[in-house]
Amino acid sequence: MTKEALIAFIQSNIPISGPALAHIVAHFDERVLAKNEFFLREGTISNEYLYLESGCMRAFTHDTDGNEVSIFFYASNTCVFEVSSLFMRRISTENIQALTPCRGYSISFDTLNTLFHSSPEFREFGRMMLVKAFAAFKQRSLELINKSAEARYANLLATQREVMQYAPLKHIASYLGITDSSLSRIRKEFSRK
Repeated sequence: MTKEALIAFIQSNIPISGPALAHIVAHFDERVLAKNEFFLREGTISNEYLYLESGCMRAFTHDTDGNEVSIFFYASNTCVFEVSSLFMRRISTENIQALTPCRGYSISFDTLNTLFHSSPEFREFGRMMLVKAFAAFKQRSLELINKSAEARYANLLATQREVMQYAPLKHIASYLGITDSSLSRIRKEFSRK
């Protein structure tokens, strides 16, 4: 497995090439997850940062009644990490699980920190990834407040078609903050359009 997709991903986020890029990429190791394998389990501290080259993953937690609630989906060509557990060294209250077979490249927390301190280019890349993650979190929080379920579904359909292809409907419904039957109704309405 070559690291071409990782290289392209880094370059699409910051202008970097040559020795600095080669130095960064050399610190990432291939990571493969089987379908349903956990990348992170609640009750543990995250020690990995993953560039997901292919596959689909889901972050979820449990509500006060013990029901699973999907809080985020990760599709191909994105970074997967639980920010508070990884960077603040806190015990995670969420799980990240592969919905499909997944492959990519990971870097350990210790190596990540070493690169942050030694490579201005990697520091800029890391800053960009944190900004994007925060913006996605903020957008999702606002959508749950100021968008209808239909609008949230339309956005998911437009921006993460891969998730719609691989995630079970019950996971999509919990992510959208609606019941399975509401999701079925919305899907029928969209299929008529």
